[in-house]
Amino acid sequence: MPARVTQTMLNTQLLRNLSGNLGRMERIQNQLATGRRINQPSDDPVGMTYALRYRSELSANEQYLRNVDAAVSWLEFTDSVLNQAGNILQRVRELAVQGANGTNPDSAMQAIRAEVEQLRRQMLDVANSTLNGKYIFNGQQTDRPPYPDPTTAAGQATDGFQIRYEVGPGIELPVNVTGNEIFGVPGDADNLFKVLDDLVTALGNIDYAGVNQAIGLLDSRMDKMLSARAEIGARSNRVELMQARLQELGANLTALQSKTEDADIARLITDLKTAESVYQASLATGARLIRPSLIDFLR
Repeated sequence: MPARVTQTMLNTQLLRNLSGNLGRMERIQNQLATGRRINQPSDDPVGMTYALRYRSELSANEQYLRNVDAAVSWLEFTDSVLNQAGNILQRVRELAVQGANGTNPDSAMQAIRAEVEQLRRQMLDVANSTLNGKYIFNGQQTDRPPYPDPTTAAGQATDGFQIRYEVGPGIELPVNVTGNEIFGVPGDADNLFKVLDDLVTALGNIDYAGVNQAIGLLDSRMDKMLSARAEIGARSNRVELMQARLQELGANLTALQSKTEDADIARLITDLKTAESVYQASLATGARLIRPSLIDFLR
């Protein structure tokens, strides 16, 4: 026996259909307003899983890029400082060669000695260089100057631990060189500050043999400084390669995230117009269905 269809049933079904049409329009309008296809997990549970994964990987990749940028800054600054130290050392060697000439009068030797003393002070300033408030040559003790006492620099040892930046999953790269590596440890024959102290003394005493000995030790320290600078250059090249790789990975992850989350605006506009037409048609149909009133039934 067929079920009896009442006016209440027609009204209820009409309201249900209108509510569904309005809900569809609301979802489309929300996607247009946010520009995102997925605004809550129920929109696409599987897509939301992928979207969260891409966000997590992008966040980690951005942190690696920040680490790489910090490493690049540290390495570039260190290379610049080592270049300054190399220029100072080269000038000291030139003066030492002049001082080793036995024809210099005493006044010339004292003038050379005075300039070497100033260069030693400048070398100490370089050795205590800071980047963003951190001493770059004192290992992990970046809050302390590696050579706090200029009068006893030759007997001071720096912290020997490395500063390492994580530039990829499980990839750590040391970015610093210590003062011990650059200027020598206490007791080394070619400890730079000892060599400079001895050179100043030799020049003041008109000790040509001492000046000649200092030249050989300066050459030894210069070679070690150049080796350290070459190592910094190799690390810089590796960091730049990592930076390019991370930037490419970030672009790929962003593209995948966009495909998963972002809305197709042109398609949504078309869908919205279609939904509006359906809604208007539903209203027009409903107006015809519920038009009879109690007076119509009494006639």
